[in-house]
Amino acid sequence: MIFDIVKALHIIFVVSWFAGLFYIVRLFIYHTEAQERTDVERKVLSDQFVIMEKKLWWIITTPAMILTLIFGIWMIVLNPVYLQMGWMHIKLTFVAVLLVYHFVCQKIIFSMQKGVFNWTSNGLRIWNELATLVLVAVVFLVVMKDSLNWIKGTVGFFAVAIGLMIGIKIYKRLRHK
Repeated sequence: MIFDIVKALHIIFVVSWFAGLFYIVRLFIYHTEAQERTDVERKVLSDQFVIMEKKLWWIITTPAMILTLIFGIWMIVLNPVYLQMGWMHIKLTFVAVLLVYHFVCQKIIFSMQKGVFNWTSNGLRIWNELATLVLVAVVFLVVMKDSLNWIKGTVGFFAVAIGLMIGIKIYKRLRHK
């Protein structure tokens, strides 16, 4: 029973972590686009975005990441056989990618707080889709485990990536009309 409780808590904090990652990048996009406004608008909007980004990051996203890792490690401690499973190795690789993604987002926050905007809003939209791809991959790995045909899985993964890129291009065209 303890394993199921730990697993439920892990899932809850994974959802919270992804929600924070998805929303923080949306805030980055709006914050970046605010730089095209008049001086007064830019100042008001930027000050507000800095507050929102800081609260989202330090009150929701980073604690959710820490708790996701704690409960994930706890599940492995309770059931170490997971470490012998191929799908878990791949999942842990995606978790490592997500941790890099998390800390790149943190670097973006620190840069924007200093008034440095190294990313375009379109670049941030594409960046946002990386977390989506990781989410899709991890969910399929966990649900399908070893029954997943890796060729079909790889093709499906890239199909989702291509679909997201096409969606971004369509959105960009519609937005500029």
